Amino acid sequence: MLSSIGVPGLILILIIALVIFGPSKLPEIGKAFGSSLKEFKKATGDIMSDDQKKAENKTKDE
Repeated sequence: MLSSIGVPGLILILIIALVIFGPSKLPEIGKAFGSSLKEFKKATGDIMSDDQKKAENKTKDE
């Protein structure tokens, strides 16, 4: 997804974010976004791990 946006698109998004939120709020927004992304990745990994365990148990039962 990010590869289709390109560098000029990312710069435009950053400029718009600076105008809307101001430079003092951007670090807080970035930190919140980063922690949300970290939690999402952790939850996704937990789900994948659970699915793999279920598949392994199913093959052992057969």
